[in-house]
Amino acid sequence: MSNSSSISHFLLLPLADTQQLQLLHFCLFLGISLAALPANGLIISAVACGHHLHTPMFFFLLNLALSDLGCICTTVPKAMHNSLWDTRNISYKGCAAQLFFFMFFISAEYFLLTIMCYDCYVSFCKPLHYGTLLGSRACAHMAAAAWASGFLHALLHTANTFSLPLCHGNALGQFFCEIPHILKLSCSHFYLREQGLLAVSVCLVLGCFVFMVFSYVQIFRAVLRIPSEQGWHKAFSTCLPHLAVVSLFISTGTFACLKPPSVSSPSLDVSVTVLYSVVPPALNPLIYSLRNQELKDALRKLMTLYFQKH
Repeated sequence: MSNSSSISHFLLLPLADTQQLQLLHFCLFLGISLAALPANGLIISAVACGHHLHTPMFFFLLNLALSDLGCICTTVPKAMHNSLWDTRNISYKGCAAQLFFFMFFISAEYFLLTIMCYDCYVSFCKPLHYGTLLGSRACAHMAAAAWASGFLHALLHTANTFSLPLCHGNALGQFFCEIPHILKLSCSHFYLREQGLLAVSVCLVLGCFVFMVFSYVQIFRAVLRIPSEQGWHKAFSTCLPHLAVVSLFISTGTFACLKPPSVSSPSLDVSVTVLYSVVPPALNPLIYSLRNQELKDALRKLMTLYFQKH
């Protein structure tokens, strides 16, 4: 038996049992990183450099790309390192830092997706008030609120989780530091405090989800009243990417949290976690760039300028 004061490191769950499969997972994560990092970086550069993209929708998309980069860089590099060198170790402080930054970026991403839903709602349901409700100052305040909420959310969970005494070893059943797997190591009834925080977080997530559902019901009602084909195209190019990203993010995250224990296994847990923590940040740029002509034109122009200079 040991407690948290004597734990210097944790043991993460290996992605595979053999060295060959470990290398295969390393190549898989490397491919995801090589796709996600440049793609999100291109979106950030295109929105920052393209003055015609300085609108609320693209401003929030830039913030979403930043959170995607953060999610990928928090979990994937350590998993790649462990797969390549066939190790499981992560230091106690490294685990706390990884948990904090993952919670920070994933929470900020969810809040940003909620704000982007509000942007779609105002754009189609209250177009005459768009400039007032989503002016530059209001957008800056909403983005700052999303990041600040993510920071506070991550800080509370990290501080509370790592204040618990741990006496059930140091082996985690996940490939990165995740709250439920750290709580399994606790031998204190104070873990109920963290579960209480998790319950508050679930209520917050459900509140945002209900808001998004209500917003999209109103959006679809407004879209059905648009007579022109051009209006329909604008509606689909604006809202469908966001709806696809939200659906992917929420469906994978919900399945990860609510899957029955009877079907749980280490390999399934890892697969589901990859689906909600790694896949959405990698696919978001592809979803948005394929559906939005303005963004495709900006990316094409950015790439042309780059190749002309080199």
